[in-house]
Amino acid sequence: MGRWGPDARGRLEEAALELYTERGYEQTTVAEIAGRAGLTERTFFRHFADKREVLFGGSTLLRELVVGAVERVPEAATPMEAVVAGLAAAGAFFQQNVERSRRRQAVIDANAELQARELSKFAALATAIQGALHRRGVAGPAAGLTAEAGIVVFKTTFERWLGGTGQRDWTPLLRESLNDLRTVVGGGEAQVDPQ
Repeated sequence: MGRWGPDARGRLEEAALELYTERGYEQTTVAEIAGRAGLTERTFFRHFADKREVLFGGSTLLRELVVGAVERVPEAATPMEAVVAGLAAAGAFFQQNVERSRRRQAVIDANAELQARELSKFAALATAIQGALHRRGVAGPAAGLTAEAGIVVFKTTFERWLGGTGQRDWTPLLRESLNDLRTVVGGGEAQVDPQ
C-alpha cells in the first residue's frame, strides 16, 4: 500500500505496537515504524509528535467520550453518578479491541517513560472530568475530588478488565471497583447505570 493509502494513522499505530512488542520501545525508531507501515517518516510526524504518542492517540477520543457522557447525565444525578456514566462510556471504547488494549498496556508497563506519559494522560482526563463537573454546577474541591476518585475507579476497572479473559463486560467490573471504593470510604453498594 502506498504512502498515501487509507488509514495511515491506524497503520502507523499497528506497526508501532508490533515493533514495540517485538523489539521493545527503546530499540524501535520512527523510521522503522514508518517503514513497517509502508509510509515515510514525514507522514509519521504528520500524525504524531513522537513515538510515544503512537500509543496514546486515542486519548482525545476517550476524553471526549467520558466528558460527553458526564455532561449528558440528568441534573438530578450526583457528581459521582455523572462520573460513573462517563466511565461506563469508556468501557465501550475499550471493548472494541481487547487484544490491542492488552498489547498496548504490556508495552507501557515495560517502560518507565511510557508509564509517566500514561500518568500525564490520566491527569489530563481528571482535569477534563473536573471541568465537566464544574459545568454541571459542582463547586470547588468536590469536583476535583470526584474526578480524581473517578480516575482511581477507572484504573482499577481497566486493570481488572485486562486481567480477565476479555469476555467480561466493563460495567460489572466498573461496579465492583466503585463498590470497593465505597467500602473503603464507608459507603453503601454502588449503582451503575451505563446510560
